Amino acid sequence: MDLSKYIRDIPDFPIQGIIFKDITPLLSDTDAFQETINRIIKNYNFDEIDVIAGVESRGFLLAAPIADRMKKPLVLFRKSGKLPYKTKSASYDLEYGSSTIEIHEDSIKTKDRILLIDDLIATGGTLSACLDLVDQFNAKVSGIAVIIELSFLNGRDMLKNVDIFSLIKY
Repeated sequence: MDLSKYIRDIPDFPIQGIIFKDITPLLSDTDAFQETINRIIKNYNFDEIDVIAGVESRGFLLAAPIADRMKKPLVLFRKSGKLPYKTKSASYDLEYGSSTIEIHEDSIKTKDRILLIDDLIATGGTLSACLDLVDQFNAKVSGIAVIIELSFLNGRDMLKNVDIFSLIKY
């Protein structure tokens, strides 16, 4: 199945000059969504993963069914101010600004092996901040899985030493 057929380009969103890769058509098609989840699951040995982590917000949509099917805890990396309990945080730059990401301070244990899941790698800033947060726990990111990688932005370069699985590359 060609999953790229389910990605819609939205010009000038969220700001002028950005072409947003919209995954909602993929999520709306039950076959394409199942195929996405199945491909990610087939790429990993879940005996070597302790935690599934979804990155706000579209990463949650992929991480939750994977965590459920693989019987692994689900951890959420959220934008600043969204989590109700004590948090650890890391700041990062986006291709169109900057932000901070947080995680509950009791979400990850020392030496946990984590699969980070997001919808897209652009500049790598968000996922790099997630790596920094995981380091604060003395845990390890075993892999990063995304639907889309914008290769021309070289985000992979910020995520050296981590296995990256992307379903679609632009």
